[in-house]
Amino acid sequence: MPATLRVTHKSIGAEVRRSPYDVVLDGQRVGSVEMNETFESAIDAGSHSLQVREGRNSSGIKRFDAADGEVVAFRCTGKSILPVFLASFFVPSLALRLVRE
Repeated sequence: MPATLRVTHKSIGAEVRRSPYDVVLDGQRVGSVEMNETFESAIDAGSHSLQVREGRNSSGIKRFDAADGEVVAFRCTGKSILPVFLASFFVPSLALRLVRE
């Protein structure tokens, strides 16, 4: 039984970036997630890496292990505190947040 990857694009408060985010699993784009929507995909059990991207902006890469039948859930958002938001113009990997739930 495969595991399930669930990525939700949910903002807490106002969010400037509202376009869809590409979902990148193990270095390959596997889909996208719209604002206030959820992306789900069956994945093999084992070790994986996950990132979300929007144009030149991205999240950091999150590594995780998935077991057979497990639902691995992440929430992504573009909302950041002001200093991080400003720094993201120079370091695009700070622009988006990806948090395991």
